[in-house]
Amino acid sequence: MTDSLDSQTPELRAINTIRTLSIDAIDKANSGHPGTAMALAPLTYKIWQEYLRYDPADPHWPNRDRFVLSAGHASMLIYSTLHLARVKKVEHDGTVTDRLSVTLEDIENFRQLGSSTPGHPESHLTTGIETTTGPLGQGVATSVGMAIAGLWKRAAFGEEIFDYDVYAICGDGDLMEGVSQEAASLAGHQQLHNLCWIYDSNRITIDGSTDLTFTEDVEARFLADGWNVHHVNDANDLDEIGAALDKFKTETEKPTFILLHSHIGYGSPNKVDTADVHGNPLGAEETKLTKEAYGWPVDAHFMIPDGVYETWNEGVGKRGAELSAAWNDRFDSAPDETKTLVDTMLDGGLPDGWDADIPSFEAGEQVATRSAAQKTLQAIAPKVPWLISGSADLTGSASSGLKEEVAGVFDPENRSGHMLHLGVREHESAAASNGMALSSLRPVWSTYLIFSDYARPAIRLSALMEQPVVHWLTHDSIGLGEDGPTHQPVEQLASLRAMPNLDVIRPADAAEVAEAWKVIMPRTDHPTALVLTRQKVPVIDRSKYAPASGLARGGYVIADSDGDPELILIATGSEVHIALEAYETLTIEGVKARVVSLPSWHIFESQDEDYRESVLPSAVTRRISIEQASTFGWERYVGEEGIAIGMTTFGASAPFPDLQKHFGFTPDRVVEDAKKLLGS
Repeated sequence: MTDSLDSQTPELRAINTIRTLSIDAIDKANSGHPGTAMALAPLTYKIWQEYLRYDPADPHWPNRDRFVLSAGHASMLIYSTLHLARVKKVEHDGTVTDRLSVTLEDIENFRQLGSSTPGHPESHLTTGIETTTGPLGQGVATSVGMAIAGLWKRAAFGEEIFDYDVYAICGDGDLMEGVSQEAASLAGHQQLHNLCWIYDSNRITIDGSTDLTFTEDVEARFLADGWNVHHVNDANDLDEIGAALDKFKTETEKPTFILLHSHIGYGSPNKVDTADVHGNPLGAEETKLTKEAYGWPVDAHFMIPDGVYETWNEGVGKRGAELSAAWNDRFDSAPDETKTLVDTMLDGGLPDGWDADIPSFEAGEQVATRSAAQKTLQAIAPKVPWLISGSADLTGSASSGLKEEVAGVFDPENRSGHMLHLGVREHESAAASNGMALSSLRPVWSTYLIFSDYARPAIRLSALMEQPVVHWLTHDSIGLGEDGPTHQPVEQLASLRAMPNLDVIRPADAAEVAEAWKVIMPRTDHPTALVLTRQKVPVIDRSKYAPASGLARGGYVIADSDGDPELILIATGSEVHIALEAYETLTIEGVKARVVSLPSWHIFESQDEDYRESVLPSAVTRRISIEQASTFGWERYVGEEGIAIGMTTFGASAPFPDLQKHFGFTPDRVVEDAKKLLGS
């Protein structure tokens, strides 16, 4: 199929090195997806060597182009590339080390514990991986947020500082996933001309030919969404690939979609264009035949021929170093104020005085926590220039909008806007927010809590990638009343709390909301699900009860007894008010009761044992939890002797007061259960 190794051109030798490293790593692991890496090695080589503005010696260079492998199952494609390009490892504190992000040893330990080459690319583990991919559709969906961030930063700080592009490689599976359609529609509407998706049309999925399930006219789909579409008929033709990429580079009005026709498992005599080469190692015999076809020594494993590193350095290495050096010169010449803001943004910091105008609320005032969150956000946003607030078509209903005179709307006519209309696209809203967070912006997006189910895969990735996205989730209970059980969340709180590294905060009142923002904004390493009421709730009298600053520890004693308590009432959100009313009745009747507001299980569990014991002493086993959601999980706090007042069914359509009484969310019910526990 090709010339012998010695007679191959430097570029073909470099391409075949990607292929053979991928084959060898997957064979050794006896696990992985070789076919796409074999097919797309020329494309990846071409992008990195001639188009991608990227400095391997400074991988977090702020104006680098972003390269996203949405087809994350082909992870060896990017790992081989990162190794051959000699991309340096960056520590979590931003320090660039002398070590490689992906060493040859890492490649030899593909999919093994502790290596930087996990089965699917993970951005928080491996320098050079711009976003975690593998769940199909997520990479392209996230790339839209990256492109939005690029255009916003260009408008905010000037194109001499930010003018980068975003490339994403996707496959048939990506385009079958619904989130890719949400993403394509949004990108086309927003005219993200700095975004290029390259679609690997190999016509093979795990089950077999795409004729089984995927026969739509993909080109027509993207044209309808407002993209430019270009074709590459031969995935091995570097000139044809370059011609398509040249068209992208000159585009100023639309995103670009390149439809590239490839042969999965290219080079394998017996497995090319088959489902078997998608997700299975080639095996020893087929590997030998394939290496023969590449003109490669059949008994050589993990071989990097002489001159390959030099070829990569002559391309992306030198070009990237020159581009980043020129950028550093431009940045050094920028006004001091601009440099300070950019540095603070890139470091994940906040401007001095960002919290100076956070509002306070009058005791007894009736305020929905969604409204309190909006008032607080509007006080913060003018002081944090890179804060972007978007909504899945619920800007008014979720109360997540910013003041128009301060913010403006991000659209093709105004790239500096701070408000983003994301449309009825919950999944893409969360995924795009991930892309913005990965690009150093501070995104907030909103929907109803019930529709967090539509966004869950992207919420999960924000937690996995350790990105400080704020998932603003309103209409948090049966409190929304007449809309009924289709819109009343029951199991969502338990589901979100089960997710590692996601902090779920459900404030009791407006004062706790204000304190929540003081906790949320300084974070840099995990997202927050901020869960808010539609209905108004009274602002708690903090001269009578404990200050709302206790929220910073996740849970705190808001009302207590004289002496050791004999009963503890634990509640979150609007149900804290029910607990306090019941507490007052019980206190009058001589019961030594304590009320604990527990807005965040995650934060509370991170406190030291002494603090947790001081709030919920293990000796007090008579406990009642109150939350208008599933009781699942509350056994950890109420124990075997306690009672969990919550939802064990779906809700119903009726006015909220009727629902509260029907489902037992009343102070009288709490008092009754307390007396049962106390045996009185």
